Amino acid sequence: MNVPNKLTLSRFALTIAFLAFMFSPVPMRETLALVLFSIASLTDYFDGKIARRDKLITNFGILMDPLADKILVCSAFIAFVGLNWMPAWMVVIIVARELAITGLRLLAASKNLVLAAEGYGKHKTISQIVAIIAILVRHSYQQMGVVGTTVFGFDLLGKPWIDWFEPLAIWVAVVLTGVSGLLYLWRNRQLYLQDL
Repeated sequence: MNVPNKLTLSRFALTIAFLAFMFSPVPMRETLALVLFSIASLTDYFDGKIARRDKLITNFGILMDPLADKILVCSAFIAFVGLNWMPAWMVVIIVARELAITGLRLLAASKNLVLAAEGYGKHKTISQIVAIIAILVRHSYQQMGVVGTTVFGFDLLGKPWIDWFEPLAIWVAVVLTGVSGLLYLWRNRQLYLQDL
């Protein structure tokens, strides 16, 4: 098994560990979850980079890499609903988009077509990761001691700047997720309209 595929598989294991910490009574669980999610996000970056650089693109990687990404991101957002850190309706938009696009890609594959990723989709993924990290930072920075409060807790208009940034990051992720999904479905509408 090549390195990119090992990194992809590690993302599944990191997702399980991330969720275990999110719902465990362990001290500093939010900080540990933040570290695990950040490492998992880096594996996503490096597995694609290494696969392209070393020409190690495999069918396994083509299928499992985006699946690992979706499981990681959707698991985090669903966990946030369970902890009352994020409204459920926002997470429904995010998860529904991921399921709809996955379904569309499966439909395309059944017709021997490959739907390429689009620019909006890449921006969507980045915005989701930023939003998840912002949420985790907001709930963990005080556990990091002086460094955390200095970096993330300095005052901006009467409250820590992370308290302003977190909701902004969430809204950007939700809007980009919804818009990118609608655009993707619209641009590929012939694929599913002909089967109706």
